[in-house]
Amino acid sequence: MKYTQLGRTGLQVSRLVLGTMNFGSETDKAVSHALMDAALDAGVNFFDTANIYGVDGDKGLTEKIIGSWFARGGGRRDKVVLATKMYGDMTQDKAWSTSEAWPNHNKLSALNIRRAVEASLKRLGTDHIDVYQFHHVDRATPFEEIWQAVDVLITQGKILYAGTSNFPGYKIAQANEIAARTGRLGLVSEQCLYNLAERRAEMEIVPAAQEYGLGVIPWSPLHQGLLGGALRKEREGTGARTTRTGRSAAGLADPAVRAKVQAYEDLLAQHDLDPGEVALAWLLSRPGVTGPIVGPRTPDHLQSALRALELELSEELLGALDEIFPGPGPSPEAFAW
Repeated sequence: MKYTQLGRTGLQVSRLVLGTMNFGSETDKAVSHALMDAALDAGVNFFDTANIYGVDGDKGLTEKIIGSWFARGGGRRDKVVLATKMYGDMTQDKAWSTSEAWPNHNKLSALNIRRAVEASLKRLGTDHIDVYQFHHVDRATPFEEIWQAVDVLITQGKILYAGTSNFPGYKIAQANEIAARTGRLGLVSEQCLYNLAERRAEMEIVPAAQEYGLGVIPWSPLHQGLLGGALRKEREGTGARTTRTGRSAAGLADPAVRAKVQAYEDLLAQHDLDPGEVALAWLLSRPGVTGPIVGPRTPDHLQSALRALELELSEELLGALDEIFPGPGPSPEAFAW
């Protein structure tokens, strides 16, 4: 396994991040445990989850599954850098409410941060969270309040680092400028949508993360299967999940996107390379990227992701990939004048 530091911290994390969003919803407890065992055996030490992951009526189920795996012992918890996220409404029964969350049961108020941490610790069966991440930007809560809440949790030993997910570049800058003025470490990571087919993060998010020393953790590295051999699976009749739902469905319905995916798969076929593995290897080659989040549903998916770590992409191939999926470049040059 290859390791790197998480942003400007001294924390060593694997270059692949085990995403657990499927645990409990698409992957049962036994298979989820087996996947975590296999990941740890392969040296993957960075596990990512969120308090909201689960199923209807059991939000938090994913954290409970991870907690039950930790409870099996064998040094599992000590070997894992554990990251979870909070923001969304965790209310299980809304029969008494409207579609909106009960006041103070979501977003990033100090009250909800405290509530969410305590609940996650209980579900995960641990006394601390290594990287505590804010799942979405909350424009109504000032970062002075957020950092005060983080300070308390760090002092209590309940979290070690703070990170973000789905934050715009200016909020990353704002958060860390406020932190710096008060002598705090600030944010150490940002999870963002970033892959070959969706490169807008290169405009402002990745540059902001690099400027302030945050590790970039891309989610949806295969763009919900679009970059995982979607057209081949469509021909083989094995891509129902890929071609009927999510970004892949919308993408393949667009002739221009479909043509790009076809060119991508044709290029890699010439080199006898797997599309999904190349998509991960490409992200691993990008400046500022700590490691992509992979969300295996089966052991075979995990093994394919692990093979990407050993894949070296030539400059010629990288150039050809840029021609198919050109990035926008950084701002302001990326904008049309």
